[in-house]
Parts: sequence; structure tokens; C-alpha cells
Amino acid sequence: MTNATIRCTVTLLAACAATIGLAMPASADLQICNRMSYVAETAIAVQERGAATSRGWFRVDPGQCRSVLQGVLTADEIFIYTRVNPVYGPTPVAQTGDVDFCVADGNFVSGGARNCRSGQRSVRFSAVKPSDNGQGPTVMLAEAAEYDDTQARDAGIQRLLVAAGYDASPVDGLRGEKTDAALRQFLIDNNLGLTAAGRSDFFDVLLDAAQKPGNAFTWCNDTSNLVMAAIGIEDRGLVMTRGWYRVEPGKCLRPDVTGQPKKLYSFAEAVDAAGRALQQSGKPLNWGGDAVMCTRSSKFEIMDQGDCAAKGLTSAGFAAIDLAGRNPTVRFK
Repeated sequence: MTNATIRCTVTLLAACAATIGLAMPASADLQICNRMSYVAETAIAVQERGAATSRGWFRVDPGQCRSVLQGVLTADEIFIYTRVNPVYGPTPVAQTGDVDFCVADGNFVSGGARNCRSGQRSVRFSAVKPSDNGQGPTVMLAEAAEYDDTQARDAGIQRLLVAAGYDASPVDGLRGEKTDAALRQFLIDNNLGLTAAGRSDFFDVLLDAAQKPGNAFTWCNDTSNLVMAAIGIEDRGLVMTRGWYRVEPGKCLRPDVTGQPKKLYSFAEAVDAAGRALQQSGKPLNWGGDAVMCTRSSKFEIMDQGDCAAKGLTSAGFAAIDLAGRNPTVRFK
């Protein structure tokens, strides 16, 4: 496999950009291996003799490999696009790529992958060059931490425990007393056996828990619009704002809040497919309050809330969250 032996590491949500030419056919299935701390869904596009086909979605859990193309690999070029569940909050790394192909929200196969049909949209895929790990051509999804398979699974569990309201931070792929305590409490709270973390469907359990309202603060989007939300966290007299979290229509999401903050604040706005703020009756369609704090248009984490404009930031009115009750939840209606 002389033209498919270079390892191709894919940073989170961005496949490495490399044009590939698979002159020698591979003898085993093409597989994708996930060494990220995120449950990933991938779509692939194959170009052969000028024709392009795309298909997806292939879910790959942290620490897992999955076959995505069976049989001899004869494609001239292969491209990949990766997405993660909105429960993770702000997109960790912006998607980059080389060529546009068609995808759909649900499972799909597109024979004319450059000409999107109804229900499809064009997204930017990245060219990849599979490596041969001894089991056939492989595309590796990885992030800066460079986890191995075991560490990726443990980091994936930590990340979803945090999203579900359990303090398993930091997300580092290292099992310690803090992670074990958070995991043990999660298993008890959900009436699961102590060995449930080893089950093949455990990431399904964690994803479900992270999307349901519970003891941790939760946003729920009851509208038909996409909502982008930001949170303010007051601890030791300082307020940090963080955003943006993507809350899909009809879904709930828990922002990554750990420890015992003194106060929480929330701001959110409905946006269109291009990310532009929506209006209703001539007014911005947003949910906030009187506490003025700083945000910016892109992903942010801001510690100083004074004089936002002087720092090139945007001011927004955040609402204080009542943490006195059980299940603090803000619903967008």
C-alpha cells in the first residue's frame, strides 16, 4: 500500500488536508478510529474517475474504530467531514476543509455528491490519506492531547459526565479519585450497576443523561429556531462569561459548569442558518435580563466584565438564574 502508508491525524472537526492518490488497491476495509474525547459522527466522500459519492453518518465513540468502506479501496481521492453532538456546547474547533460535498441531517447516500438534492446541504470536506495500522487503511481522528484508545474513552466519559452535571474535570483522559467519584455517583443516580461503564452502549446512556434536565443547570429550547446561548458564572466575586452553546430546537443542553458557583446568569438568542440574530415583531428574539456582561460573536470565555466596548466586545443583558430549587432550567419559548 505504497500510497496509503502515511498516518493522517485529524484534529477535532477538521480533517488534515492532504490530497491522496490510492494507486495500489487496499486489501481490507477502510476504517475510522476515534481518539478524541467526543462522540463523533463522520461522513465520507469518495471520488473515482471524476464521479463523487458521499455517505454518512458513521458514529464512532471515543476509543473505537469503525469500518466505513468495505472491500478493495480503489478510489482516486477520499474526503471526510466530522460533526459532534450539540450537547458538547460550543464547537471545539472550527471545521476546515478543501472541497464541498452534499450531506443530510439523517443517514444518507448521495450518488451525485456535488449536486445537492432536496433535504441536503453542501459542507466542506477535507481530503485524507489513510495509514495502514496493520489491519487495513485507517483514518485517525485525534485532538491535541494525543490520547491513546483507553485515554480517549476515559476522556470521553469525563466530558459527558461534566455535561450531565457531575464534576469529573479536568477532561484529561486520566482516571483518578475525582473522576471515579463522579462516575460512581452517576451510576448510583441512574440505577446502573458498577460495571455499566464498560458496556458497549454506555456513551448512549451518557448522551441521554447530558440532554435531560436534572439537578444541574439546563437550557431547553421549546422553539422551532436554533438558539445560541451564553452563561455567566460568578465565583469568588468574579464573573466569567462563556459561549456560544448551540441549543437545537426541541432539545435541552447543560453547559459545562463545575463546582459550586455562587450565581449563574444566562443570555441566549435565536439565529438563522447563517448565524444571524432573528427578530420577532421588529425586536431581537432573545432571552436575558438586566445584568450587563461581555460577549463576542465567536466562541469566547471572558473574565473581565467591565467596559465591554473598550475591549472590542459586545454587551448583553444576562438574567440571573434561581439556583434555590432542584432542577434549575431556563426554557426558551
